[in-house]
Amino acid sequence: MNGLNSRPTARLLFVVSLCAMLLYSVSPALATAFAPSLGSASGFAALAGTAVTCTNSQLTGNVGTWPGTAVTRTGCPIAGTVYQGGPIAQAAYMDFINAYNNLLNNPPACDATLTGTLAGEALLPGVYCVDAVAKTGTLILDAGGDANAVWIFLVDGALTGTNFNVVMINGGDPCNVYWRTGQEAAATLTDSNFLGTILSGAAITITRGTFHGNALATAAVTMTNTTATACGGAAGGNAHGKCNQGVGNGPEGCDPGNSNHHNPSNDERGGTPGNPGRKGKG
Repeated sequence: MNGLNSRPTARLLFVVSLCAMLLYSVSPALATAFAPSLGSASGFAALAGTAVTCTNSQLTGNVGTWPGTAVTRTGCPIAGTVYQGGPIAQAAYMDFINAYNNLLNNPPACDATLTGTLAGEALLPGVYCVDAVAKTGTLILDAGGDANAVWIFLVDGALTGTNFNVVMINGGDPCNVYWRTGQEAAATLTDSNFLGTILSGAAITITRGTFHGNALATAAVTMTNTTATACGGAAGGNAHGKCNQGVGNGPEGCDPGNSNHHNPSNDERGGTPGNPGRKGKG
């Protein structure tokens, strides 16, 4: 009898031991973060709802305003295209707003909540809830060798940084880092070297230092003594979307690619249904 009873007991102990081994051999990992879609807003070093002011700075990437049209430059070379209102800036702004609203109203679940200045933190890819305490010191983003690693920071209020440096190690791409401010909350960076795209519910002000990302704001974008490099497009690249080569569907603000020497689509030149050939400059 003892021999018969010992077999189920041994099996039970084996199962329990196996479960324990599995439980303790798997280290906890953060959930995979997925980059928000910026659409045609990608490639804009500065995109504002009201105005862009650039002073003694150098911007690589496009610059746009909509519905505002003001772009003021003082000692500010821009390696990109400037869109002061118009359909291209409008499309980019609406794509930004869609991305911002999605992160605001349907945010991904946070892997962790971060408080304080973030100085000395080393973070794996993931989604982080962040308080509005002013940031300073050095924040390290560890990609762990993953070139596609994504970080999303959901700030509960304004994003403020002074002498705040964001550093990436072990691979990774600064263009896969996203910072969303709270509703009607601004972003202000001073003497900082910053990585990541900012989606701001108010203004963005960057004074001195460097910025690698897209500065996207519902209000104004102001850059002073700053070197900014946009994500999502080469210097001087177009922000045009893809064309629907048909006619009669309204202006598209697009570039048809290599066809017809990059002339605008049919609708921009006044084409009409029944006369689908792209019209000349006339």
